[in-house]
Amino acid sequence: MAEFDITEERGAAKGRYSAAAPDMPEAELTYSIAGERLIIVDHTSVPDEWRGKGVGKALVERVVLDSRKRGVKIVPLCPFAKAQIERHPEWRDVLNG
Repeated sequence: MAEFDITEERGAAKGRYSAAAPDMPEAELTYSIAGERLIIVDHTSVPDEWRGKGVGKALVERVVLDSRKRGVKIVPLCPFAKAQIERHPEWRDVLNG
């Protein structure tokens, strides 16, 4: 598996996680802040060079872990993020509703 670093950029209304490694395009997961205790994961983008390396899953896992720490619930509008959370029952505690 390729080594990569995940970083978060968070603004007042939106945020994003990006996965980066030398000589590789960036992968990202974006979200909207819907309130003090709610975010909406709206998009995950994983370039072809990263496919099959677990980057998309790692991005979703990071948003889940950070949401737990912050006491925030997630609405996964992004089909990829929704599918990942459905595959991992241990992550479902952060789902809104």
